[in-house]
Amino acid sequence: MYIKINLNLNQFKINRVVKYFILSDLFLISGWGLINPIFAIFVIQNIPGASAFIIGALAFVYWVSKAVVQMPMAILLDRKEGEKDDFHALIFALMLSGFAAMAFVAVKSVFWLFVIQIIHGIAQGFYTPSWSAIFSRHLDKEKYAFDWSLDSTTIGVAAAVSALIGGAIVNVAGFPAVFFMAGILSFSSAFLLILVPNLIIPKAMPEVPFMREHPPKSAAQ
Repeated sequence: MYIKINLNLNQFKINRVVKYFILSDLFLISGWGLINPIFAIFVIQNIPGASAFIIGALAFVYWVSKAVVQMPMAILLDRKEGEKDDFHALIFALMLSGFAAMAFVAVKSVFWLFVIQIIHGIAQGFYTPSWSAIFSRHLDKEKYAFDWSLDSTTIGVAAAVSALIGGAIVNVAGFPAVFFMAGILSFSSAFLLILVPNLIIPKAMPEVPFMREHPPKSAAQ
């Protein structure tokens, strides 16, 4: 009995836009993946007055901030043609996310924890619709499930590995090192896309001078 297996290597090829957007997602998720597992420990150990209730309230504020911003942002982006506005919103989101990660280093009170969580929620409220809009438009034909699954698998592995690394970094270098590294990864996600803007925003075509069918008399002389 013979088993015939057809392996189509083209199935694993993806276009450049999808590739760069998966990489940007990888950097962002890796950065915040360093923070998420150790965040509650950081708050309890370093912020006066923090409690389990505060941890829950911080999560609540983040998700509400994200939800409040996300839908209006999505509607606004859908109303405008082209991807220039999506691209700018995405870069803003990544830069703001990097700032939020690094800002935890300076936090000394519960109040500022809430402020940063709101900022992080706003950043994600910009990120989700803008990233998804561009990514969706550039999916490889007939490979929609593969492209989405590749992104999901990539960020899933990144979150798992960064969670382990984040805990190790705290043991060796402390919480500030984690926050700085998370910020750097978020900024790297933005810079990665800034380096290849022409993938999303094509270069302006040079204007072609208007040509008459017959040159004016003065030009012909």
